Amino acid sequence: MAVKTIEWRANCVRMIDQRLLPSREIVRSYHDYRGVAQAIRTMVIRGAPAIGVAAAMGVVLGVNGYAGKRARPRFDLVARTLMATRPTAVNLAWALTRMRQVFEENHDLDAPALFRRMRAEAIAIHDEDIAANRLLGSHGATLIGNTATVLTHCNAGALATAGYGTALGVVRAAHEAGKKIDVFADETRPFLQGARLTAWELRKDRIPVTVIADNMAGSLLSSGRVDCVIVGTDRTAANGDVANKIGTYPLAVLARRHNVPFYVAAPLSSIDLDCASGEQIPIEQRPAEELSEFAGKQLTPKGVAIFNPAFDVTPAELVTAIITERGIAYPPFGKSLVKLKSGT
Repeated sequence: MAVKTIEWRANCVRMIDQRLLPSREIVRSYHDYRGVAQAIRTMVIRGAPAIGVAAAMGVVLGVNGYAGKRARPRFDLVARTLMATRPTAVNLAWALTRMRQVFEENHDLDAPALFRRMRAEAIAIHDEDIAANRLLGSHGATLIGNTATVLTHCNAGALATAGYGTALGVVRAAHEAGKKIDVFADETRPFLQGARLTAWELRKDRIPVTVIADNMAGSLLSSGRVDCVIVGTDRTAANGDVANKIGTYPLAVLARRHNVPFYVAAPLSSIDLDCASGEQIPIEQRPAEELSEFAGKQLTPKGVAIFNPAFDVTPAELVTAIITERGIAYPPFGKSLVKLKSGT
């Protein structure tokens, strides 16, 4: 895609405001880590890999100008602030852990040198994410027929990553290989990432896409028109349980009911081997207004209780395969994921 989801430029973090798509393409610049934290929290930027990159770059902004005894408490404050933004996506903690390791190895440098080293690491995380997504896409494309219809949920594309995408990375790689791919995109209530973002990306790439309401997926799958379902993940547990955008779990149930393969595109940074199962994954609760209002207008009666979890967990038994940049994991995931993550 020509549009860059997030980038470091002129000592600031620039990111497209995904809340405004597809009607407006606005790029915002952040010079302070608190602004980056707010951007993550309010979903200016979203998607597990993308917010990991944003957090890494936010750290760089936060430690700029600090050295000596002042550096460690500053780093701790910045990392704590960024870590508190969104709890489910493990990429956030993964990126902050990686930045902390670099800080520990270099905190005795003077302020300019420490800043340069931290900046280099954040940019490396950005660039490595794009490379990983391309590899993941090439592996996943082998699962797609020469002519195929794919159903996806939420947005796991370039906008959810540093670039190229995970689930949509598979679609892009198949398309680039000359395969004829059609995509159905769930609208993904209540934030409409599928209708707004996935459709916007695929339209730009001239990949055929049709948007459906979330409650149409069962009918579509029963029609026999879908060859596979591909989704992303915000955290995958060691046993293969998958946390992804709310609505993913019922989609997996429907896919199993209709014998449609259900694939998860998961960069290794989103696989949490310290999390034994999906029961241990924290599920973020989003503000009630995201469900009760639309475009500033009240949809539900005032005073009605709202339950708005951002994610659900799909049990590993419903997952056909998990696609990573090192290859494809098949059940039992407790063994295959460890092997892929360790590179053995």
